[in-house]
Amino acid sequence: MSAQAEAPPTHLGRPTVLLLAVVCGAAVANIYYAQPLLPVVAQAFGVGEGTAGYLVTASQIGYALALAFLVPAGDILERRRLVSGLLAVTGVLLLGAAAAPSLGVLLAAVAILAVTSAVAQIVVPMAASLADDANRGSVVGTVMSGLLVGILLARTVAGLVAEIGGWRLVFVLGAVVMVVLAGLVRLALPKVPVAASASYPSLLASVASIVRHDSLVRRRMLLGGVGFGCFTILWTALSFLLAAPPYSYGSGVIGLFGLAGLAGALAAIWAGRFADRGHGRRTVTVGLVLLLVSWGLLALGGGSLVALIAGIVVLDLAQQLLQISHQHAIYSRRPNARSRVTSAFLVSAFIGGGIASALTSGLYATVGWAGVCALGAVLALVGLGTWVLELVRPAPAEPVD
Repeated sequence: MSAQAEAPPTHLGRPTVLLLAVVCGAAVANIYYAQPLLPVVAQAFGVGEGTAGYLVTASQIGYALALAFLVPAGDILERRRLVSGLLAVTGVLLLGAAAAPSLGVLLAAVAILAVTSAVAQIVVPMAASLADDANRGSVVGTVMSGLLVGILLARTVAGLVAEIGGWRLVFVLGAVVMVVLAGLVRLALPKVPVAASASYPSLLASVASIVRHDSLVRRRMLLGGVGFGCFTILWTALSFLLAAPPYSYGSGVIGLFGLAGLAGALAAIWAGRFADRGHGRRTVTVGLVLLLVSWGLLALGGGSLVALIAGIVVLDLAQQLLQISHQHAIYSRRPNARSRVTSAFLVSAFIGGGIASALTSGLYATVGWAGVCALGAVLALVGLGTWVLELVRPAPAEPVD
């Protein structure tokens, strides 16, 4: 494999950065539309809520597969064409989900469209490559804030649209958004030179080589799995909690709880700026402590709306502080392999999310909200222990190849 010069770093204009942020948010939203709809979908197909919860698992598995096998291609293919093409295909798949006649078909459609929705994670390293060194953290933070807004507003929009026109309309409108953005990307973004020249098999092999030889990447991968696992535990179980007594909310109100996590969007921008100023490690420490604290608040939220909202805000704030800090660290570490380290990092994150969502669906059905919060707290403690190891025995300054 040979490295090639990427696009010369430049100061990206605000409209370009915002378009990249919108693309990330709209693409990733596709895999979260179903979460506030789980009770409605369960009723529509005559299945239990635990069974409907596997829609979340299917989307996480599909997304993780794409991160492993699709996202690395961003280093060897022209990214503008790749991004616009994937957005168009995703639009078609969303129409398939809208027309699903059974839960099995919907599960399959959600899993496949989750693969193409990973286009969001091709956009992030593209933005990092186009940005100059002094502003890279800020650009990545802004683009990632768009991604977080997409994740959170997906729940709000899906809930409200389902109240008005049913759950199928949610996927139809998502398809329209994908097609529009595919055209805008094609027209508004510049071509991005490829970062490396390699065959696809050697590209995938190089991802494994990076993970094997770079302890910093490995540790950040584990921490990514912890953070996203906690995030997924919350948002998988929350709709079940809110649909049952003492809350007994409908899907429209449940979707509105996504707004409580928007503080994390601001955290993403702050984390990027802190990283640009050399405060990334301190930010990780703060984020992991907040992650643990959030589960205490959420445990109280089983009977207190104020505690529940506070816990959502703190957890989403912590997750964004952590994710931006981790990605800034690995992008700085591997400037000619940003799509590949994105793949490695996010595969770990979404494996953590997939395992967490599967455990959460079963755990909530058996022991309820308290058991779910205990699972989240244990996972946060694993993250703190891993980070203490990094502070005591830091990874080598340069990877050993």
